[in-house]
Amino acid sequence: MSGGAIIMMIIAMLIVWGGLVLAIIQLRRHPDPGPEPDEMGIPTAE
Repeated sequence: MSGGAIIMMIIAMLIVWGGLVLAIIQLRRHPDPGPEPDEMGIPTAE
């Protein structure tokens, strides 16, 4: 494997795994509450 290919592999890995880490951090800071139960068709106990 050439040096250029290794550098491109490292850059691609940093983009993919870095994006995953940033997405996890973003979701931990601002969690998605999800849809309301009545929007999903689930009856509520009232």
